[in-house]
Amino acid sequence: MVQCVRQVELGILSGREVMGTFDGGEMSSDGGVMLVAEAERKLGVVQRFASVVDDRRDPLKVRHRIDEMLAQRVFGIACGYEDCNDFDDLCRDPALKVAVGRLPGTGHDLASQPTLSRLENSVGAGELYRMSEVLVELFVEGREEAPTWVVIDLDATEDETHGQQQFAEFHGFYGGYCYLPLIVTAQADGGPDELLAAILRRGKTHAGSGAVSVLRRIVAKLREAWPDVGIIIRGDGGFAKPELYDWCERKGIHYLIGLPTNNRLRQLAKTYLRWAGVEYLLGDVEKVRNLHDARYAAGSWAHERRVLIKAEVTAQGDNRRFVVTSLQGDPELLYDLYARRGEQENRIKELKRDLAMDRTSCHRFVANQFRVLLHAAAFVLLSFVRRCLEGTELENAQVCTLQRRLLKLGVLVKQSCRKVWLRFASSCPVQHLWPLVLARIRA
Repeated sequence: MVQCVRQVELGILSGREVMGTFDGGEMSSDGGVMLVAEAERKLGVVQRFASVVDDRRDPLKVRHRIDEMLAQRVFGIACGYEDCNDFDDLCRDPALKVAVGRLPGTGHDLASQPTLSRLENSVGAGELYRMSEVLVELFVEGREEAPTWVVIDLDATEDETHGQQQFAEFHGFYGGYCYLPLIVTAQADGGPDELLAAILRRGKTHAGSGAVSVLRRIVAKLREAWPDVGIIIRGDGGFAKPELYDWCERKGIHYLIGLPTNNRLRQLAKTYLRWAGVEYLLGDVEKVRNLHDARYAAGSWAHERRVLIKAEVTAQGDNRRFVVTSLQGDPELLYDLYARRGEQENRIKELKRDLAMDRTSCHRFVANQFRVLLHAAAFVLLSFVRRCLEGTELENAQVCTLQRRLLKLGVLVKQSCRKVWLRFASSCPVQHLWPLVLARIRA
């Protein structure tokens, strides 16, 4: 293909003209995508997704395999390219071609936007269900030994819509048309949050709707692998539903679930708040927080349950919170355990802000669920890379930082008869991390 080389003037530097030309050869701005590809070779997220997709195309006319298209889509999302439209240009990106498994110079271009869009609209609900199971399987396989405890966090988040998407409905709390995905993460023995499920739901769905069905599938796989593992479910007031408590109690699962405030709960906390107020006035402190517990049963409950009561007084006024739990022990320690569920908010922020999981602009609901799973796969791969950075300056980096520092690396790609060379800048600031990360990924 004949290329038109342009030249631009960029000013004067120390008496010399600064000129720019567009004849640098096969270059990419995303050389770090090779780390994501290495993580995929280890985990096989994309390959597992591809294995459940029924490819109904004529094999004699296929140029882009399912696993290649999924890989280019997931790797692109990881690098910050969340739209299919981005591949009108990215299909020729040499680093991305190498990551997917094609030669940068002589290999065919990757799939374009229309081909990827047809793929997104060809996947059915049964295939999506099997893809969702892959996330739980990866969580189980990521441990050499069975954990003692697994803490599962539930949360709903807004996915704003702006078109004619199926089942996009007006949600009064968010004040707009949206979907309401359910995000499930888990920690094993206090380890990092890992994604177990990202389920797209229609806009008017209650925050806790379908939670028991999703948990039933997850818990079954966890206990199949680890029969003796202890499980704790955490969630905010949106999951305060008696069917969730009842199911947990039948299955021997503990829970810490926030309770929406009502008049009876306010009455329970009244005396404790009064004591905290006196302590605040006499103690000359910024705040006073006391934890208590009581037995309580809502009208829809079959029996009384233990409720933790937080009575807090600050300069802004009284702050009362309630958490229903099946756990025994010190109320302060249990409430702190519940409060640590806030870490899941960072994972949701990464999914939405850094990886654009809410880019659900397809018309069909099932196609949008497929997109959510592709973004989930990109998150799993980047989370694995982050775990391999333990002990480095990027061990606690957000996904956006990993993209900026580790993935967005300019690279010159050269193909010879025997090798493919990726030539990074000599001044690359993270070059010292590459041997370490690659060794840990492959270990």
